[in-house]
Amino acid sequence: MKLDAAAGCLEALGSPHRLSIYRLLVKSGTQGMTVGDVKSKLDMPSSTLSHHLAKLVNKGLISQQRESRNLICCCNYERMNELLTYLSENCCVGNDPCE
Repeated sequence: MKLDAAAGCLEALGSPHRLSIYRLLVKSGTQGMTVGDVKSKLDMPSSTLSHHLAKLVNKGLISQQRESRNLICCCNYERMNELLTYLSENCCVGNDPCE
């Protein structure tokens, strides 16, 4: 992952609403959740939720798939792991060990 991509992901996760959505989807596992279920769990208006979901999709942190009448949102675990690896790849390479 490059610096700009990591910064974009962190910016997307920098909103309390988007971070709540993302954490909920991480907990849901690989089956994901419908937009309606996310809306219910977080008690968020549809227009607000759509706005935040679009930002997360745009940065590749989540994906959406249509199943019949439902839109399923899933965490992109590969992208999440790329970001975590980027953030920790140079851990403790300086003079002082991490504490």
